[in-house]
Amino acid sequence: MSVKIYHNPRCSKSRETLQLLKNQGIEPEIIEYLKTPPTAEELNDILHKLDMQPRELMRKKEKEYKETGMDNENLSREELIDGMINTPKLIERPIVLANDKAAVGRPPENVLAIL
Repeated sequence: MSVKIYHNPRCSKSRETLQLLKNQGIEPEIIEYLKTPPTAEELNDILHKLDMQPRELMRKKEKEYKETGMDNENLSREELIDGMINTPKLIERPIVLANDKAAVGRPPENVLAIL
């Protein structure tokens, strides 16, 4: 089984989710999304698998959310996705992809449902 985790090593939930995967005997492909953000196509695919709209996957409490204008309610889906790619800190974490499904590891146990 191929498993990917969009990971931020500085985030405790991301580290806990990664450890949970390893405890299940899974060595996921680790994507440090702050260094290597997903493409628009990848992010669209993730959103589809999560059954979420872009704003639902955004960290709205980050100062960059307002600083970059992402709080503008008139932005299109494409503009929100571009904003997440250009400021990956706004993407909720961690995101795990497995079995053609996705889950946000908040709490980390959420990812068990897709394994």
